[in-house]
Amino acid sequence: MAGRRRAFCMECRKETAYALHKTPITKTIREKEYQFLITTAHCKECGCEVGIKGILDYNAKEIDEQFRKSEGIVSLEEVEKLGKIYNLGKAPLSIALGFGEVTITRYLAGQIPSKEYSDIIRAALSDTKVMKGLLESNKDKLAEAAYKKAMSAIDELDALFSVPSKMLMVISYVFEQLGEVTPLALQKILYFIQGLYFSRYGKPLFNDNCQAWVHGPVYAEIYDMFSSFRYDPIDDPRFELLKGKSTNLDEKEREVIDLVVNTFGMYGGKVLERITHKEDPWIDAREGYSENEPSHEEISKESIKEYFVSVREKYDLNTETGIMDYIQNMLISS
Repeated sequence: MAGRRRAFCMECRKETAYALHKTPITKTIREKEYQFLITTAHCKECGCEVGIKGILDYNAKEIDEQFRKSEGIVSLEEVEKLGKIYNLGKAPLSIALGFGEVTITRYLAGQIPSKEYSDIIRAALSDTKVMKGLLESNKDKLAEAAYKKAMSAIDELDALFSVPSKMLMVISYVFEQLGEVTPLALQKILYFIQGLYFSRYGKPLFNDNCQAWVHGPVYAEIYDMFSSFRYDPIDDPRFELLKGKSTNLDEKEREVIDLVVNTFGMYGGKVLERITHKEDPWIDAREGYSENEPSHEEISKESIKEYFVSVREKYDLNTETGIMDYIQNMLISS
């Protein structure tokens, strides 16, 4: 849409450079008035609005997204993800949810769902138990092959997300805050979250144990969950099921996670790995192993606690500045 950022200005009567701005507008939808922010282009010479290619379609998309958000309606992307997650086509998915056969097709074409149907879609998207119940209720209307495919997908999802709920909450919150993270970086971020929580409250945030692998501390179950992404950012519609699971984290837990995300989360996985290789918990657990020798030795929670309590004596781990000082000193010395 930006292109050369030049368009014909009706006021100046010539082609001029333009700038994009957010402009408030009022629209009435279903007899209710809404305020939206849409993108508009304005001549840099006189300030008048100019028309540019694709702007009307872009505005329609902006209005649609903002309307859905204000009314708590699922997005097109969420509807698409639901079919992918449960391995169902449009018609079978509609039937499985208890809708008319062409309902999902209409939603994917842009029709906005009712709040009732939107809530059903969102519930199925966030909880396999909900989807399983819907499948059972509408089994007689579904082709046997579609039913089996969806149930098989549910079994795989339940196995995939069999890790303890607290860990899932933490991962969900990390995803929400970072948006994009690789499996390697996620492992180290989880480890630092545990360490900072230990240093502040003297107890673990989650009970999972990590191991001293070649590339630093690793939570084995989490490695299995995301191993298919290797060094790529985690991007899979199945992980939509994690969305919202962080709501049961308390304020103290969120505060620690925020501190880690806003500091350690600025770095890539390999940089975070370098830091853990300078820390006693990983070093002590790797004693007796050569540099690239595989190990599944557990890094005890007590060693993580002792180490980060000692770090707190030198650095202010309650602030991002103090944590960044620690990170920089660890990187300089590595």
